[in-house]
Amino acid sequence: MNTIAKNTDPGRISHRSLHDELVERLREMIMTGILPAGSRVEERELCERFGVSRTPLRESLKVLATEGYVTLVPRRGAWVAALSEDDLKEAFPIMAALEALAGEMACANATDAEIDYIDRLTREMAEHYQAGRRDPYFELNQKIHLAIAEAARNPTLWRMQRSLDGRVRRGRYQANISSRRWEQAMDEHFRIASALRARDGAQAAELLRLHLQNKSYALRATVQEIAPTGDEPIDDP
Repeated sequence: MNTIAKNTDPGRISHRSLHDELVERLREMIMTGILPAGSRVEERELCERFGVSRTPLRESLKVLATEGYVTLVPRRGAWVAALSEDDLKEAFPIMAALEALAGEMACANATDAEIDYIDRLTREMAEHYQAGRRDPYFELNQKIHLAIAEAARNPTLWRMQRSLDGRVRRGRYQANISSRRWEQAMDEHFRIASALRARDGAQAAELLRLHLQNKSYALRATVQEIAPTGDEPIDDP
């Protein structure tokens, strides 16, 4: 039986925006490993923790199931979905193509204020990188990718990205990042921000595609503990 660590309790949830907040809390618990992959979701514990009934909890789990975070098993409840190499092979190439398109469209459609915002987030993320602060680094990383998607001004593209976000976002967080890969990822983000500032759609698209590709290599090595096979990350995209 999976027991949730008590020292991570974020507190009871108020009824204001209950559904959205509950989904977000559960999503974060899965992404950061508080609810480990492969474990059963203990509904009673979660209801007590958040001060909610099982009905809103189960509705939230249905949302997370559509995002790939949990698997709903009839008469057995919900289980935290484990990432597999097949999942990564399927999801990351599609997400890379979608993010590349978002980057290209953002170059054409983003406001100057949105470009400034992405620049600022990138600089703040670099500060966390320099200090070795992994959690705030990844929080800003997520905000940057969402900001680019929003700046693309394409609701259909946005929905498609969000439908894959569960697997890819968790992958970004869980990848076993070496100091070399972390440095490389930070450099990629600086280049992406520069391409957006220059409104160079082709360059932004290529950088985002390679960024997701390199991340997939790091995560596949973490999930499967596979040895390099000639598909190693590109050092200088």
